[in-house]
Amino acid sequence: MIYRKKILLALTELFGGELTATDFQKLLFIFSIEQTESKFDFVPYKYGCFSFQSMADKNKLIKEGYLHNIKNWKLRSNNENFLLTLNSSDRKQLRLLKQKFGKLSTNDLIRHVYLNYPYFAINSEIASKHLSKKEFNVINKVKPRNDEVNLFTIGYEGRSLERYLNLLIQNNISVLCDVRKNPLSRKYGFSKKTLQNACEAVNIKYIHLPELGIISEKRKSLHSQKDYDDLFLEYERKIIPNQKKEVKFIFSLIKNYGRVAITCYEALPTLCHRSRVANAVRKLEVSIPLTHL
Repeated sequence: MIYRKKILLALTELFGGELTATDFQKLLFIFSIEQTESKFDFVPYKYGCFSFQSMADKNKLIKEGYLHNIKNWKLRSNNENFLLTLNSSDRKQLRLLKQKFGKLSTNDLIRHVYLNYPYFAINSEIASKHLSKKEFNVINKVKPRNDEVNLFTIGYEGRSLERYLNLLIQNNISVLCDVRKNPLSRKYGFSKKTLQNACEAVNIKYIHLPELGIISEKRKSLHSQKDYDDLFLEYERKIIPNQKKEVKFIFSLIKNYGRVAITCYEALPTLCHRSRVANAVRKLEVSIPLTHL
């Protein structure tokens, strides 16, 4: 079993074998913040901090017979000691978590996270119910507010889904344009449907533009920057001129939404055709700023 799943089971076990979905996310968040090398990242969601990865792992643990298939996190068996499967540092940290937060109510946990980590409450639908007007104003102050027109590019290589989404959120990006030919990924969170659902969950519009993609066969023999440059030169000569409609569509999104990102896999824009798509869009109006995330 992969280590991060053991953390999920140990946390549930230590808190009596069952936790509500809200309590679990808050406790996992607090634990992860204190970890030396956190196994889970979080985004600001409609009830505060939320880890998509933890929910994907939960579904697998249900299929594997460790958890009940219910909204709560509930162990099927109380006869195993999952805490002992963790390293000494994480065991100690979980025990401290239980000691400090074990008797808090759900409302108390929500308030603790919202007051100490206000960024993770910016999309909360319940913040005003749990916070005073003064406290709620703090949440509003940390919301990203930059609304200047800007075109971005971003790759997901080396990033968790949550870290990727946080970059979009923190830059106040309204629309994500996926320019992969085939939006499939072995990395969790980046296949089309999962990415679309995650984006929409944090109020970002997702649009797939496969016409602007490059077929995978052309990427198989790329070994140097020159190989990439040659491929992208061919892309600019043969693909972009035939996809003027899609380029103009991205331009129209910028005009309508202000802050738009173009995405593909590679971390470096110099190794990805998304930079060439961005250049084509900016030819329609060179004054549009371009930022590579």
